[in-house]
Amino acid sequence: MMDEQQPVCMIGHIERCLDACGGSDFAPRFADLAQHTHASQVMVFDLSDDHAACLFSRNFCREHLGERLAREYLDGWFRKDPLLPELMNLPRGQRRMHRMSDAASLPPAYRARFFDLPKLAGKLALLAAGSRKRLFVNFYFGQDQDKPVDEALAGLLAKIALMHYDGISRLAPPPALDVLSTRERQVCLGMLEGKKAELIAADLDLSPETVSTYRKRAYDKLGISSRGALFALCKGR
Repeated sequence: MMDEQQPVCMIGHIERCLDACGGSDFAPRFADLAQHTHASQVMVFDLSDDHAACLFSRNFCREHLGERLAREYLDGWFRKDPLLPELMNLPRGQRRMHRMSDAASLPPAYRARFFDLPKLAGKLALLAAGSRKRLFVNFYFGQDQDKPVDEALAGLLAKIALMHYDGISRLAPPPALDVLSTRERQVCLGMLEGKKAELIAADLDLSPETVSTYRKRAYDKLGISSRGALFALCKGR
């Protein structure tokens, strides 16, 4: 159950997250709400049979660990995810929940890389199928964690994530980005989704340095110098 001791505070977090759907400040609002699930780490992946993209990654104790695990998962390991076939066959508009309390049932190499080494005991996996996106919304818990992941709040977060990411995928690229090359536009669109350079690089199969180069070129063409200016420029998309 959700934390009943602070219902007003929780409602406020939920409202702010919902208000941010489709906007540039969705990622921090989503992270604020996700932290109340008691998960050690939260990941949102967009999956297809042959491609994966990380839309959100946050380890609440070790920030860089979450980013590293996301990059490794995108580097072909997503194809070994035992829940991938079920997600691909999930009817549009449906969501399913799986609690993996013990990672021992996973393939040894997969378990060692994504659970044993980062000291994660298991995860609560939400599968969500939208009109354009198929998402894994994963809530991981640590080996020494005493509080279980809040299933009700995790389910709500999966619904909100699908609303946001499926919704923005239906929008045409902002007209302001028409002056950019394809790669420059892809980098900017990743930034508008709240992704960091490392995750954009993994999505596009580029190095972070190359992403930085495309970002600088895009900024020069757009006459801006910051992520905030990019959001302001594209706000009317």
